[in-house]
Amino acid sequence: MSETGSRRARYERVLEALPRHDEFSLDAAKAACDGERSAFVSRVLGRLEEAGLVERLGPRTRPRFRWLGRGPDGLADWLEGELAGSPVKRSPAGDRPRERLLRQGAGALRLAELFAVLVRSGRPGESALDAGEKLAAAYGERLAELPEAGKGELAGVSAAVRDAAYCQLMAGVELGRRVAAADAAREGATPIRGSADALRYARRAFQRLARESRQESFHLVILDTKHRPTGHAQVSVGSLAEAPVHPREVFRPAVRDAAAAVILVHNHPSGDPTPSAEDDAVTQRLEEAGRILGIPVLDHIVLGHDRAASVREHR
Repeated sequence: MSETGSRRARYERVLEALPRHDEFSLDAAKAACDGERSAFVSRVLGRLEEAGLVERLGPRTRPRFRWLGRGPDGLADWLEGELAGSPVKRSPAGDRPRERLLRQGAGALRLAELFAVLVRSGRPGESALDAGEKLAAAYGERLAELPEAGKGELAGVSAAVRDAAYCQLMAGVELGRRVAAADAAREGATPIRGSADALRYARRAFQRLARESRQESFHLVILDTKHRPTGHAQVSVGSLAEAPVHPREVFRPAVRDAAAAVILVHNHPSGDPTPSAEDDAVTQRLEEAGRILGIPVLDHIVLGHDRAASVREHR
């Protein structure tokens, strides 16, 4: 039997013997795999944990494992990827993306290597780094479109993007979004004193809305007594002409969060931020409501793809 065939048979013996119930202990796994070395059983379980197929529970000295996702049913696909190997794995340890990330930081990695770290496991004939190179070639010039890519689209770029890899990629994208939003919120501690400040803040805090959204979305920025942003609230989705925003819906989060003032923000999917007559009419109606409630509307910012406009300045 070839080396690959022998390795496959060894893996298959362990995978077939592993307990099928939801949770099992390491001792139970080793007992079920009688005749196989304990270290190899532990290694297989460690690789299954890395792939997101099992979850380790309890203390490291006496761990238990729980099947995740498709559980044992997902082992065939995982085994093919494991046996396919990867040039990343065969590279010297210091050259592998994960090791370089740990040593030098994520900023030292090429885009293809970042994709490879997220994909993690290759497929027959295609390593994780091969998948990373393909994804970088496809999205290097249009990263802003990656969040909207479906699993089928990414699988069409690389066969290595199965369910687990797709989930890891999208989780990485969403985490990046949230880090950027948190960073914008921290920078947003600067008081907003006029339209220039409001424009600068809205372009930074709502850049995803400006660049990616295919339909209008109306948001509220809540300000404290020093006119510093403390939070956002989405009020409505859809054209202002088709689904007019009601003062009650706009000011509900402002009253709830004890806002001292607010800024209105919405996007134009066309990319042109020039305020329309409807935008101006909505602004006037909400300004009047704000005066009655004692929560002034400082401005209404309209976002285009690369520019933004102030309704107050436009007047």
